[in-house]
Amino acid sequence: MNLKEHYTKLYKESINKISTGKYQIDNLIDSNSDKRFGITLLIRPSNEMKDEIQKLLDELKKIEPNQYYYPNSDIHITIMSLITCYEGFDIEKIDLTKYIELIKKCLPLDAKIKIEFKGLTASNSCIMLQGFMNNDKINEIRDKLRVEFKNSELEQSLDKRYSIQTAHSTIVRLRKKLNQKEKFMKVIDNYVDYNFGTFDIEKIELVYNDWYQRDELVEKLYEFKI
Repeated sequence: MNLKEHYTKLYKESINKISTGKYQIDNLIDSNSDKRFGITLLIRPSNEMKDEIQKLLDELKKIEPNQYYYPNSDIHITIMSLITCYEGFDIEKIDLTKYIELIKKCLPLDAKIKIEFKGLTASNSCIMLQGFMNNDKINEIRDKLRVEFKNSELEQSLDKRYSIQTAHSTIVRLRKKLNQKEKFMKVIDNYVDYNFGTFDIEKIELVYNDWYQRDELVEKLYEFKI
């Protein structure tokens, strides 16, 4: 996959939908009855990178304060949703040790993975960072996970929503009608090629999480050093 072409195509299609009012509002993000949970393998950017991201979010908040903006604690890149969030998932009913051992088999000993966040992309309900990997190690991990889980009897829902191949990170979710859409879109456009920086991946987290990866609901299950 050519990531740049993929991100650009997604951006153009999605920004057109948002600009013409065909965006999707997330009606569950403020719901107390949302009980969807799952487990995810993820990466967190460096603190310096997160602070750079917040500069953009601060600009957007001044224009559209009622949208959902990710705090530093929640910003992440998903390597793989091992069990996609669903209502009724009970972490006490899975053998966590088996998941950890399986994941360990899929991780390289000396990865040297860097992620560059450069520019923005979007969906019809989110604004996302474009993430670029310096090598194929993350996708190799994903492919190994697919094989190992397929050959196991562990509960999993890999690629249930889509086959993940990118390193994007969601930073804004639309939860209300856009009142200053043109000004909001102007800021997005100003950052469409902005270089937020590069960071080294030193660890991967396995977490129990809600749909939005909110810190107060996330439980770190294990930390893998790479």
